[in-house]
Amino acid sequence: MTDSYTTDSVAVLTNMYAAEAEYLAAGGPGEASFDLLAPFFTLDVVLHQADALPYGGTWRGHAGMEQLFLAMSQAWESFDMMEQEFLATGETAVVLTQVRARARATGRKLAFPILQTIAVKDGRIAQVRAFYWDTAAIAEAFAAPGNTM
Repeated sequence: MTDSYTTDSVAVLTNMYAAEAEYLAAGGPGEASFDLLAPFFTLDVVLHQADALPYGGTWRGHAGMEQLFLAMSQAWESFDMMEQEFLATGETAVVLTQVRARARATGRKLAFPILQTIAVKDGRIAQVRAFYWDTAAIAEAFAAPGNTM
């Protein structure tokens, strides 16, 4: 994390996204150690993804976060966060992220926004709810040609 303890939501998130970039650059799930990211999450962190996504569902704790990163890396060949806007009040933050991604199974490229509401508790991320504008378009990117979801 950082050398100094902080409860500032934006600082926590900025540092976590930098650690995530380092984690992915080091090989990501199955290659890099989740220890790079663990300090940014409470032990009982809960992350909610839309059920319609290939990695949808509720992910709990550090083991759940590791599994989510693995599931996302299996789904996406690339997942680049191009721009991020932060709005934070105390321990609550909202992050709007513009993403460019490529589905691993089909090679289809997408550009889409994700809005996350994030609860930070004692300087760590405790809960994340991710909202995708168009889960049908994302599901379609993973569908075999001729299949509609």
